[in-house]
Amino acid sequence: MGQPKVIILTGPTGSGKTRLALLAAEAIGAEIINADSLAFYKGLDIGAAKPTLAERALAPHHLFDVVEPNEPFDAAAYLRLARPLIVSLNAAGRAPLVVGGTGLYLRSLTKGLFEGPGARPEIRAELKALAQKGQDIYALLVQEDPKAAALLNPHDYVRVERALEVKRATGRSLVDFRESHNLSDRPFKALTLIVDRPTTFLDQDLRRRTEGMFEGGLIEETAALLAQGYGPELKPLRAIGYREAVAYLGGQMTLAAAKEAVYLRSRRLAKRQRTWFRGQTPEGIWVQPNASLIIEIAKRFWRGEESLV
Repeated sequence: MGQPKVIILTGPTGSGKTRLALLAAEAIGAEIINADSLAFYKGLDIGAAKPTLAERALAPHHLFDVVEPNEPFDAAAYLRLARPLIVSLNAAGRAPLVVGGTGLYLRSLTKGLFEGPGARPEIRAELKALAQKGQDIYALLVQEDPKAAALLNPHDYVRVERALEVKRATGRSLVDFRESHNLSDRPFKALTLIVDRPTTFLDQDLRRRTEGMFEGGLIEETAALLAQGYGPELKPLRAIGYREAVAYLGGQMTLAAAKEAVYLRSRRLAKRQRTWFRGQTPEGIWVQPNASLIIEIAKRFWRGEESLV
């Protein structure tokens, strides 16, 4: 049968991937596989910008709502679910269309997973103690390993802690370990399409998207999650939108301030995602959100044509 194929549609948050994926899936007979880290969690619908049930009815969708908000989920868990699914879809003659913006999951899917040096519990305990005393762990990482800090979300405490742990334990940047690993696992023949828009237009869409999340019930969704006993310290509830909704519900933010914070965090995320894709996905094809072009490139790839653009 040859090497299994996979089509990846990615890009910064707010670039229109969901709509384009639905159009492409219909045109090429593809099945959509989630690659957005927040969309794996049950009950997080509005803040995760999941496809609606009506949209999911237009094409088969996989790996949405697979874990509870308090269950761990990471790149290794993603590989265990996504890779066999891609193989089985190829065997059935169906095109796997992986859609989402979580760069680490996408890189792991197509190039392998970098595990890194072993854990050092004593360093982790020291960092947690510093954080409990009010120390900004990300600020420490900026000082001690600016290369790693530049690639991480300042609010992703787990990865920030891990990068600082590696630097203190080995004296080397986690970035250096990753580069020396060279990520040589290539289980699939992959086409990666990176959807992007000029910053001005993307910013406008992020404003509208933020308003739509709050109008669509983000506050009520967050309140329901808290009422079910899911604490605000959980990783998914620290994500963009949910953290601000928790702050609003707790009286720490006005509604206007929460909306502005969501917009600004979304804007920063889009910038980081662009940086990630440029650095980590040199083989990717950058495209405007042009459905006809995306469909044509995907068709050529799936048919095995040499010339894609």
